[in-house]
Amino acid sequence: MEQPAHGGEPAGAAGDAAEALDRPLPEGVRRRVVALVSDAFGGLTVAELPGPLRQYARFTPSRRAKFAGNAMAAALESDPLFRQRIGERFKEAQPELAGTVESGAPPAAADPVDVAAAAYVLRPTGWVKLVAAAGEEVQRADAERADEAGRRELERLREEVAAAKERGRGEIEQLRHDLEAARKEAESLHRKLRSAQSDVKRGEAALRRTQAEIDAVKAEAAAQVSAAESESRRLKARLGEVEAALEASRRSAREGRSVEDMRLRLLLDTVLDAAQGLRRELALPPASVHPADTVDAVQPGRMSPKDIAARALSETDPALLDQLLALPQAHLVVDGYNVTKTGYPTMPLEKQRLRLLGGLSALAARSGAEVTCVFDGAELAAPVLLAPPRGVRVLFSKPGVTADELIRQLVRAEPPGRPVVVVSTDREVADGVAKSGAWPVASALLLKRLSRVS
Repeated sequence: MEQPAHGGEPAGAAGDAAEALDRPLPEGVRRRVVALVSDAFGGLTVAELPGPLRQYARFTPSRRAKFAGNAMAAALESDPLFRQRIGERFKEAQPELAGTVESGAPPAAADPVDVAAAAYVLRPTGWVKLVAAAGEEVQRADAERADEAGRRELERLREEVAAAKERGRGEIEQLRHDLEAARKEAESLHRKLRSAQSDVKRGEAALRRTQAEIDAVKAEAAAQVSAAESESRRLKARLGEVEAALEASRRSAREGRSVEDMRLRLLLDTVLDAAQGLRRELALPPASVHPADTVDAVQPGRMSPKDIAARALSETDPALLDQLLALPQAHLVVDGYNVTKTGYPTMPLEKQRLRLLGGLSALAARSGAEVTCVFDGAELAAPVLLAPPRGVRVLFSKPGVTADELIRQLVRAEPPGRPVVVVSTDREVADGVAKSGAWPVASALLLKRLSRVS
């Protein structure tokens, strides 16, 4: 290793000052110099490194080249001692190339970039010319590669232009066809537009005629309403006169009663009071049944379930259920879970019961019929805390008894001739209650009727 001369200045520093680059290092040469310094970096101790580079002492060569490239290039340029140490490591690593570069006669087969990098580090006499020559060689090679790439790019562009022209001709032809089709379609649309405008004009004329007819009907209805109101006021006045005359007649009759009438009325009131006292003592119910009522027959104007069935109504028409419930003393018996699992099976059982009972309560209030809803007690895990809605009787079957059997018991408990309607989709239940005189309807029919109620 050469020793520094003149107070720490290494040998050859004067030569460096005499020779200097008048332009920046070519990029390829700079990268090769950084790689060369990074490789030789590991052979130096921390004390031999410049201060700014000591933090990269433990880095691998590739990481040093990546993160400390600028710092190493600056240190190599400004620190002759560091450059001398890097040159000595380079001579040890590549003695042949270093020797030829220092002799000023590098081999012709050597890579110009390697020669320029070695000359930049070793700084022999004439190193600036070697770096400049390498830079020119690199630029010439880059220019040749650029020319070759340009020729290839030009050829590719020519091929693309030719292909684009060919595609352009095809696209132009296609556009011509599309334009012709668009013209035909526009003509068709114009025809349709004219036809639509004519239809709109005819519709507006018809609308004006209809509006005129509506105005005339409204005027006639208003006149009829006015006449009806006048007639109603006249009839009310006449009714007031009749009521006044009747009240005067009653007052006159009351005033004209004789003393004998008063004695007879007093005696009659005494007998009635005695009879009422006797009824209270004997706890006799009022006589609501007459002997003629015990005879089983069909009264004029009264319909039976069979009469309802004979009407021209579909089995799925909710009006059929309305007619059945309109029969005197009708009793509607509902198979609860059969209806809810037909209409809303995904809901929990509690919500199924509440939804059905709410609809049945509204139906009972509108129809006035007796309504009984039966649920299967086997479905219950615990006693149900349920307040039956107004007008609906809620029953659960006992353990060991199904809801179907409870429905049959309810039907058998009714007297013959009373209209009993049973709602269930179960075919066995429907056939059984029909034999007992009840009228079965499907669950879907009740669901339709309840949807109208809600």
